[in-house]
Amino acid sequence: MTLTIPTWLTLARIALIPVLVLVYYINWRWSNVAATSVFVVAALTDWLDGWIARRYHLYSRFGAFLDPVADKLMVATALIITVQHHHTVWMALWASVIIGREIAVSALREWMAELGQRAKVAVAMVGKIKTTVQMIALSFLLFRDPLLGIPVFIVGEWLLAAAALLTLWSGFEYVRAAWPSLQENEEKVVDNRK
Repeated sequence: MTLTIPTWLTLARIALIPVLVLVYYINWRWSNVAATSVFVVAALTDWLDGWIARRYHLYSRFGAFLDPVADKLMVATALIITVQHHHTVWMALWASVIIGREIAVSALREWMAELGQRAKVAVAMVGKIKTTVQMIALSFLLFRDPLLGIPVFIVGEWLLAAAALLTLWSGFEYVRAAWPSLQENEEKVVDNRK
């Protein structure tokens, strides 16, 4: 298996996960800045690996598999450490919605792939908007401290709530797109039992 530049960037994003955790918890005055920087670099590699893959046609099956896994791992890690630092009902709820949707959509994609219809659950525009809002929200939440009079953490909380709502919307869109195929497959299973 040949590793392309986009795949190396995805692997680098996975390697940044323990770095994010370490710098977030290090007892250092600038740990929030370091953690935010690590997260932003990871988010930028997500954009960059996709751009390079499309621009230079450097696609691979391994890269297509690994890219969403890396994204979900980074986001879940950032959510977990944020909830641990600021454990409120709302923060836990938004994090649960986002992580739960990621698990459900991954399962749905796997099921649709088994049916040979994975293209029906491709990433939609609402999913891209959700990802952007989510990355900005998590960057603000990791930074925590007010900046230039702006309550960064509070803005991050509101953006995370928006990301959670967009998450539900995009999850619904995935299910809606897959529903005819799932119904058709279910009817075949019922017919085979008769």
